[in-house]
Amino acid sequence: MGRGAPEIDKLRAFFNHPGFIEASADRLQEALREIPPSTRQNVQVVYTAHSIPVSMAETCDYVRQLEEVRKLVSAQLGVTNDALAYQSRSGAPGQPWLEPDILDYLRKVKALDLASAVVLAPISFISDHMEVLFDLDIEAQQLCASLQLPMVRAKTVGVHPKFIAMIRELVLERMSSDAERRALGSLGPRQDVCAEDCCPAPQRPGRSVAPEMVSKPRI
Repeated sequence: MGRGAPEIDKLRAFFNHPGFIEASADRLQEALREIPPSTRQNVQVVYTAHSIPVSMAETCDYVRQLEEVRKLVSAQLGVTNDALAYQSRSGAPGQPWLEPDILDYLRKVKALDLASAVVLAPISFISDHMEVLFDLDIEAQQLCASLQLPMVRAKTVGVHPKFIAMIRELVLERMSSDAERRALGSLGPRQDVCAEDCCPAPQRPGRSVAPEMVSKPRI
């Protein structure tokens, strides 16, 4: 605040940056090696992300970005048996959020015999914070134990050297107008600053705006 305060720039979205994808793939590869040899014949990778209200997801490309990460990481490792599930749901019980919930999905894996073991890869989290530790290392692990479904959780990118190098690269990128903007896949590199209309506010069902509310400013 005030004169002389530092200016802060936010790094652009990096979901499809090679540094993030390669670090995520390395973490997943480490987890796959932990699966017992007796259950490696049909391992499923379940990518997890923080759930958000469906109304929010419909006005942005959050799910599209997650699917791109899933596709890119699986392609790097030759994974063909994978899925995307969601965790950390909150809010009113009656409000639709992105599904399937990770616990519900694990029950489905066991009930339908979709895999002999699972590796959970939290791709929308960059550090092993409490949501990852509780949702996956406690709740999901306890459920898998009760289902007799072998489970390993991949680490987040955290302090992986490739991820740290990516952060440095993005800082340098912002300091130069002609720097290479690297990105994998079909979505391309994101802008430095999101457009004002990139994620419009969700429209509440059945809600209309009165004419006088359009013409008069509100506080």
